[in-house]
Amino acid sequence: QVQLAESGGGLVQAGDTLRLSCTASGRALTYPMGWFRQAPGKEREFVAYISWSGDSNDYADSVKDRFTISRDNAKNTVYLYMNNLKPEDTAVYYCAVKRNTAASSKFLPAYDYWGQGTQVTVSS
Repeated sequence: QVQLAESGGGLVQAGDTLRLSCTASGRALTYPMGWFRQAPGKEREFVAYISWSGDSNDYADSVKDRFTISRDNAKNTVYLYMNNLKPEDTAVYYCAVKRNTAASSKFLPAYDYWGQGTQVTVSS
């Protein structure tokens, strides 16, 4: 059974930086991975994607110049480096395993395994 555990969230001020981590079990990192986020009362939305080897990335337009996704397969971990955080980035951030490799990177149902999320709160 694949298990994912996110960490690194917290309460920060606008302009600050955070690095989120997602550690996986069950060789989940042989698949593409994604980061999503969900604010209270809003739909879960795509944030970033990375291929299994780390040589192909994709980002939501709202974060593409500020966030960087990376992975270290030897450590079974993916990262989301979040720079210049804004209040609108406030959400619970989830990592997920994309087992449907043919689907779009932003297509939420393509992701089969999810972590419990880590809260990021950005004050103005």
